[in-house]
Amino acid sequence: MTGGTAHVVADDAEALAVAAALAEEFRAEASARDAERRLPRAEVDRLASSGLLAVTVPAEYGGADVSQETLTEIFRLLAAADASLAQIPQSHFVYVNVIRRQGTVSQRAFFFAELLAGRRLGNAQSEAGTRHVQDIRTRLEPRPDGSYVLKGVKHYATGALYADWIPVLARAEDDNLHVAFVPRDAPGLTVTDDWDGMGQRTTASGTVRLDGVPVAADRIFPHHLTFQGPQLHGAVAQLLHAAIDAGIAGGALAEAAEFVRTKSRPWFESGFDAAADDPLLIQRFGELAVRVRASEALLREAARAVDTARSGLTDASAAEASIAVAAAKAHAADTAVEVAGALFEVAGTRAALDSLNLHRHWRDARTHTLHDPVRWKIQHIGRYVLSGTPPPRHGLL
Repeated sequence: MTGGTAHVVADDAEALAVAAALAEEFRAEASARDAERRLPRAEVDRLASSGLLAVTVPAEYGGADVSQETLTEIFRLLAAADASLAQIPQSHFVYVNVIRRQGTVSQRAFFFAELLAGRRLGNAQSEAGTRHVQDIRTRLEPRPDGSYVLKGVKHYATGALYADWIPVLARAEDDNLHVAFVPRDAPGLTVTDDWDGMGQRTTASGTVRLDGVPVAADRIFPHHLTFQGPQLHGAVAQLLHAAIDAGIAGGALAEAAEFVRTKSRPWFESGFDAAADDPLLIQRFGELAVRVRASEALLREAARAVDTARSGLTDASAAEASIAVAAAKAHAADTAVEVAGALFEVAGTRAALDSLNLHRHWRDARTHTLHDPVRWKIQHIGRYVLSGTPPPRHGLL
């Protein structure tokens, strides 16, 4: 496992300051890491040692317990600098919520201490070749001594390669879903860096194989209970995805503006000496900026809805939070793809040079927004508005 010391962030203000500083640091080599597919091991180490990965640990366990609005802004800042790097801890925070909601007193004490020491959670959740994304076939089999073994294969395991603990989604004998927290070096567990996506290149979202991996009973959480009442599990997970999309859009817009200011030549018919003075380009940048600002505003509104629901969780408050997050995610996903594509439209022919790697923004946007279809979010929003139908309880909404 990684080193057992990390800074402990005190509050929301410090968390945002640390995130902003790290984002600036990570931005410098983001393009080179993507182009060379150089895995950001040192950067993930910096995230962990900074204390940023423990900011949602409850106050009674020594954590800052920051608001979801703060956590969302942390992800937006990181994604504007490096979308791959921002994606790596997304599952980490999702599974911190599993510990918080379903853990026993002793489980929470153990894992929250691990997080405050700088330990990292990955994920082994999705499977390939099954009927659909919720068709989980990995099995958690009991042994006579009360422990269990895991058998299965996971794909798209973002963060697993960098993790200390890998939460594994599996079905028990009764077919209910559980999460088993497995040490990265557990016998029978292998992580293969075989991710070859066109975007999000350095997330190392590869394959996890579980060949009779032993699991102690006190490392297992009853995840199926999460969805038996009002819950924010899916809303928080999707909120962080929306923050990544909004960050990609903002990062692409900023890089487009810098390119036009410093490198683009004016179109000869414009009559201007600088491309940035062309009123047609000014108009397009204004349109794109409105889109980005709208995504950021919806993101903040959704985060506040989640915070409100957390303080008084009911079926109604959970539904409102899920719908607000769905709206933010739908808008941010479209905006990320649009702005990252428009970068070339406004910057001109030179922007298409492979050596400049400006296409990483579009590749990241197009890849990341495939996590779950926006069309279904729009359906749930429409039903909620028309007939008051609450959204379903699952981890993707």
